[in-house]
Amino acid sequence: MALIPSLHIIGSRRGGGAERFFTRLVAALNRAGHPATAVCRPGSWVAENLAEEIPRILLPMPGAWDPVARWRLGRLIRRSGAAVVQTYMGRATRLVRLPTGRKPVHVARLGGFYDLRQYRHAHAWVGNTGELERHLREGGLAPARIFRIGNFAEPATPDPEAAARLRGQLGLPAECRVALCVARLHPNKGIDTLLEAWARLPEAPGGAPARLVIVGDGPLREALHGQARALGLERRVVWAGWQNDPAPWYELADLFVCPSRHEPLGNVVLEAWAHRRAVVATRSDGPLELIEPERDGVLVPVDDAAALAAALERSLAQSGEARAALGAAGYRKLLAGHSPEAVVEAYLALYRSLLAEARA
Repeated sequence: MALIPSLHIIGSRRGGGAERFFTRLVAALNRAGHPATAVCRPGSWVAENLAEEIPRILLPMPGAWDPVARWRLGRLIRRSGAAVVQTYMGRATRLVRLPTGRKPVHVARLGGFYDLRQYRHAHAWVGNTGELERHLREGGLAPARIFRIGNFAEPATPDPEAAARLRGQLGLPAECRVALCVARLHPNKGIDTLLEAWARLPEAPGGAPARLVIVGDGPLREALHGQARALGLERRVVWAGWQNDPAPWYELADLFVCPSRHEPLGNVVLEAWAHRRAVVATRSDGPLELIEPERDGVLVPVDDAAALAAALERSLAQSGEARAALGAAGYRKLLAGHSPEAVVEAYLALYRSLLAEARA
């Protein structure tokens, strides 16, 4: 089958779920034999975390309406020979303007409920959840050009040695159970509610000591650290900061918690499942779509500290076998619908259908 060369453009500076997915998809397309080049800002998280073998072009994108960046991107696209240009989030999408009806085609990929005025000029739109697909339709975009393609996480090889090393570095005893949260310290992520919930838990649910480990950074760092101190949680919460590679932290965890108020998809749920970890999450959009309650995860109401505390206590007090069974069910769901192969093939099918309509 013919190869489909593509350019993938992202204008963000910091790292997060969209940026991690960007690096994964570009790498997976190249592994599948379809040349995919990353275009990103110099010094950005994406630039520093792409796999070494991934082709990349570093291009300043200081603003969404910057005329120099738009001109440079236009010239780059014309010279690249790419059949598909895929943009991520608002800045990159606004900077790319391509004529319709011919190659290359412009696909705008959305991972959140953004203002659609900055996306209308694209040729097709991808939402990664059913709610986002509905948002695109209700926003008046052409229904025939709206597509739903989920995200993926790479299935992880169990690494108990990495978990043991990290446990030793943190001074956690072998019997200590770890609840992990990986999130930006932002109001949308509900970390304040998680801290309130954790304060309600006994120090040793089910007879074993427990610690909450929070991986991430963001604008609420000082406020959340202050809240933890006010709640008397200094000894019971570990602040790990931003981690470029959270894999060892997932391996450390006995349980993963996603307390978000707003979570369009929840890459972190997929990442937890990739490590076969049991998940407790709020009924925000993404987890609600991903998780079948009590079969492959536990769901609680948004912003309900008491319900979250009860679910965490119950899960931490369970046997390791019970948590492992929940994590294994999530892993099977990941392989069935959120594997690299499934998502890459969905994108390639989209590209083929769009290119068949476009003239050379």
